[in-house]
Amino acid sequence: MAEGKINPKADFFFEKEERWQTEVEKLRLICLDAGLEEEVKWGCPCYMLEGKNIVLIHTFKAYCALLFFKGALLTDTEGILIQQTENVQVGRQMRFTGMHELIDRQAVIKAYIVEAIDVERKGLKIEMKKTTDFAMPDEFKYRLDHFPALKSAFEALTPGRQRAYLLHFAQAKQSKTREARIEKYIPKILEGKGIDD
Repeated sequence: MAEGKINPKADFFFEKEERWQTEVEKLRLICLDAGLEEEVKWGCPCYMLEGKNIVLIHTFKAYCALLFFKGALLTDTEGILIQQTENVQVGRQMRFTGMHELIDRQAVIKAYIVEAIDVERKGLKIEMKKTTDFAMPDEFKYRLDHFPALKSAFEALTPGRQRAYLLHFAQAKQSKTREARIEKYIPKILEGKGIDD
């Protein structure tokens, strides 16, 4: 397997990261050693195989992580992959709270990356929930039923964007909060944009 090359566009991430700098630099080398292509996506270093996302390095206050895009399809023999929230369908994180964990698990990390590459090469996929499987708050259903332009714009969004809106609206416990969220995002929906665009 040929070693991947450092992409200068990703350097900013490794230079700005203070808390987890040594850890993310080590993860970078492990990913490149696996022969993956380094790109920048969602403001983070993303490692790809023939244009397909395999893993992404990202950081949080309490840990840094390697996100496996198809982590739910990995065997996870070590039991270390974490589903970030119940709504994450396929991706799984491998979390680290210090350099010692990275060093201790280096062989395991490499093995998981090799398996993730194999999953991608085989074209394995998980049947994703359809947008209709997600709860639609009554407040949003009312808006869609009474405003045809909004309904058309929402239906024109990608399924992932639709799910993101439905989850965000449904997470609010009070009707008043759901109404406020819906009102805030109507312009974005009408523009054909996702919640984070």
